[in-house]
Amino acid sequence: MKTVFLKNASLIGRDAKVISGQDLFVREGLIEAILPAGSLDSDKKRKELLPEQIIDCSRFYVTPGIANLHVHTAMNIFKGIAEDVDPDAWFNDRIWPYESQMTPEDIYVGTRLGIAEMINNGVTAFADHYFGEEQVLKAVKETGIRCSLAPTVFGTAPDFADRLAQVSEFIRDHREDSSRVAFHMGAHSDYMCPAPTLGQIIDEAKRLGVPVHLHLSEEEPQVLRSREKTGRTPFAVMKEAGGFDLPVLIAHGLWIEEEDLPYLREDTWFASCPKTYMKLAMGNGGFYRFCDDLNYGFGTDGAASSNTLNPVEQARFFGLVEKYQKENAEVHPAAELWKHLTGGQDALPFGAGKLTEGSPADLVIWDLFTPDTFPFYDPVTAILYSSNSRNVRYTMVDGEFLKEDGRLKLDTEELFADAIRLQKELLRRGKGSAVIFY
Repeated sequence: MKTVFLKNASLIGRDAKVISGQDLFVREGLIEAILPAGSLDSDKKRKELLPEQIIDCSRFYVTPGIANLHVHTAMNIFKGIAEDVDPDAWFNDRIWPYESQMTPEDIYVGTRLGIAEMINNGVTAFADHYFGEEQVLKAVKETGIRCSLAPTVFGTAPDFADRLAQVSEFIRDHREDSSRVAFHMGAHSDYMCPAPTLGQIIDEAKRLGVPVHLHLSEEEPQVLRSREKTGRTPFAVMKEAGGFDLPVLIAHGLWIEEEDLPYLREDTWFASCPKTYMKLAMGNGGFYRFCDDLNYGFGTDGAASSNTLNPVEQARFFGLVEKYQKENAEVHPAAELWKHLTGGQDALPFGAGKLTEGSPADLVIWDLFTPDTFPFYDPVTAILYSSNSRNVRYTMVDGEFLKEDGRLKLDTEELFADAIRLQKELLRRGKGSAVIFY
């Protein structure tokens, strides 16, 4: 790994406070030293630290890397294919019929597309929830990003038992592959994994010692159907199945209810994806009422519903929607949004998300001297409300630059050529017959 010296940087930690004039040194994938600017200039220090690359950060801001807490990355191949439809049509008429025709190459290229977009936007780690996990893992390893994979399991599928065994074997076989790879057990949801299958998935997660990542209470009709069928909310169904005995990453949880709150633990996390909620008109559920008492970060969902895989954009929408809905411009101030955007790393097992000595060197270097963000009075508000991928100058994971001086290390031209070819093949094949229904 290259030793890197970020010279005279302005650092922004989770508290949204700016500390200017800092020298940051990276070695062996870790932040080895943070010292006042000039402290590393002496001959003695230079001989001790021997930086192989020096970056003048006097015009840049250095922040922790961003986590995307819920994404179906391979669905980038479907970006724009299901627009202006309600959730029922989105699932049953568009996405699941097309997904039934997916090839391994579709999943691989779609995942690489999604990873390229995330790296471009300063994402250093993501929680993926999808099938075709072999192709997802291949893409993750090739690109160098961090990922916790949750291979999706549908409890209503005809091959449920075989699929659960397959996923368990996959996790056992690959859990030691890389320090940049981890796993969740990916039950799809309570409505696609009804009892007792949800319980079987959770029991397997306990045997493997991995957390669970699933969809819960995404929209109000799901909660109403759950009450009608089981007499309980989706959170109560999860509790009864033993799911909250484990760390849990909840995708959405938009329609959580007050009676669900006692089920949650310190290691229960939510991935809020507000762009999807707006896009699919999913309503204004209880999550917004209770979010101050919840552990949450931001996800993007898949590109077929959210169109972009940029958690900064999701944080932006989260704050703006709440200000608008509550007619209160003071709710969810920028420092609070920033805390959840950067603190989402705690939902993943990589120990990243901190600008402290000894922490993983998963960093973003921002250039705010661009027409989109300049002039600015507060760099945090400039990032949250004005920035785009062009402001991300460098993205570093484990001490390695995946985006450097504004350019992705991925070969995007080859990637685009593959995507164009697969897009044509996908449309030529058309829709198949889904084996599951929403």
